[in-house]
Amino acid sequence: MANIALFHISGWEREYLTKKLTDAGHSVDVYDHSLDAEHLPDKRDYEVLSVFVGSAVTPDVIDAFGSVKLITTRSTGYDHVDIAHARQKGISVGYVPHYGENTVAEFAMGLLLTLSRKLYLGIDRIKETAQFSYEGLEGFDLKGKTVGVIGTGRIGKHFIQMLKGFDARVVAYDVYPNKELAAELGYTMVSLDELYAASDIISLHCPCTPKTTHLLNKEAFSKMKKGVVLINTARGALIQTEALVAALQNGTVAGAGLDVLEEEGVASDEMGYVMHGGSLDKARTMLANHILMDHPNVVITPHNAFNTKEAKTRILDADFENITSFLTSSVPAFPVKI
Repeated sequence: MANIALFHISGWEREYLTKKLTDAGHSVDVYDHSLDAEHLPDKRDYEVLSVFVGSAVTPDVIDAFGSVKLITTRSTGYDHVDIAHARQKGISVGYVPHYGENTVAEFAMGLLLTLSRKLYLGIDRIKETAQFSYEGLEGFDLKGKTVGVIGTGRIGKHFIQMLKGFDARVVAYDVYPNKELAAELGYTMVSLDELYAASDIISLHCPCTPKTTHLLNKEAFSKMKKGVVLINTARGALIQTEALVAALQNGTVAGAGLDVLEEEGVASDEMGYVMHGGSLDKARTMLANHILMDHPNVVITPHNAFNTKEAKTRILDADFENITSFLTSSVPAFPVKI
């Protein structure tokens, strides 16, 4: 039997994962809040910590749990866990390598259609003003448009398949180009600069690493077609927020559908950020985020692309696999390898 702590989990997900773990003979404590230095539980004799993306598992947090042997994150991204410090202390880290390829791709397509056909503006007009009028709601077809897909992994692949159903032309960039996949799905592999120059629409499906942070910056926007539409369901920090605001203002970007924002934590807890004294750079990003939220050609959703019952069930099952695999073999089913 292991002592396990689940953080930032509630509702049916809490019941589902707790039952699976207790049925397997483990002791489980559940905390509704995220795990960070300011929200440490009084009880800390856990061998396993299961967290979500809102947590900040820093060295201080890791050191506070003297018995921990495994940290799992119920997410594909794991930049909220200090992997190096965990490894230094002999603690394994597990993650969810895939859970919603179609789920996130469907959401990206939803954002694109919302922008291309001005769905949000039309719905808002009727609900807020009762005006049943299509004036000013002219959109554009996806058929014949060139869509640039950055990242052709599992999610990018599904998004490309959907685009083909709309008769769009697809160009793509990936650090590890897959010529066989390109031939199978009928898209063209190009360089980033070629993608920027050719695309009417650009959709991001790559991880956020030190090399890809601010991938779309002032220089990148300067290489794009005038009037490009941008979709981001990957990571907020892939886009330099101030550069995006400038590109919207000068007409380089005609519209943006964003499920993620740079400095999401700051945007959701501004008062706490101000009270604790934040950096000037983050303050600028926070201001730019507000400009995006108010911009008529920007649709922002609250990091919701993953949020279907099917996808969340796959996440919870993977977390359970990570924990049970580690407790029987000392290796999580899906270990972080960096």
